[in-house]
Amino acid sequence: MWLADDGRAMKPYVKLAESRMPDGTVYSLHEHDGKIYLKYNGFELMSTALTFSEQQLADVGCQALREGKGSRPAHPNILIGGLGLGFTLKRTLELVGSPATVDVAELMPPLIEWNRTFLVEHNGPLLEDQRTKIIQGDLYDIVREKKPGSYDALLLDIDNTPDDLITSGNSRLYTPDFLQALKKVITRNGCIAYWLSEPAPKFKKLLIKAGFQVEELASKPHEKSKRSRHCILLARQKSRR
Repeated sequence: MWLADDGRAMKPYVKLAESRMPDGTVYSLHEHDGKIYLKYNGFELMSTALTFSEQQLADVGCQALREGKGSRPAHPNILIGGLGLGFTLKRTLELVGSPATVDVAELMPPLIEWNRTFLVEHNGPLLEDQRTKIIQGDLYDIVREKKPGSYDALLLDIDNTPDDLITSGNSRLYTPDFLQALKKVITRNGCIAYWLSEPAPKFKKLLIKAGFQVEELASKPHEKSKRSRHCILLARQKSRR
């Protein structure tokens, strides 16, 4: 135990696990007062204390799927980019029903294992759900290998923003060339939803230039937050006349 400035006893952060990526980035998992925190290079990336906007990413993408032109797919196929602490996956499974397939692209193998161990207490065995398929690898390569029209919805939570990358190699995820690859991999009535830590007007313009109809939605980090500082961009293919 340690003391805060006002003399109250404070529980310490306990490191649960740590992993170093090939580029030198260090990811670590910590527990504090019953909550789990994921850090990279010592900076807090996400936690089980603030999950509202990650869940809203699923809400927005799945709602767009239900409201799309034509009937709801009989067997929705969804790709989540970035497993994180599992809250987008958990909400997606709650919303999408069955039958369905929810692929999850995750670059870091230890994070997959941490969801099977340390995060089970918070989210349950999400990775063991028969609808879930974990694909360990880079989202860029995974999308490139998919056939046209493979997914009805993409839910992407990779970086803070295209200008605030978690790893430098992620810059290629926001190029005009890759946006065309994303457009090809979704169905005609499909959608792409991006989680961003703050609005990214330049990227929004890039999506529009790539041929998407884009809607920007403000999102709160916590349900009771007074300020909606996070952002979700919903991109759909433009209607053909």
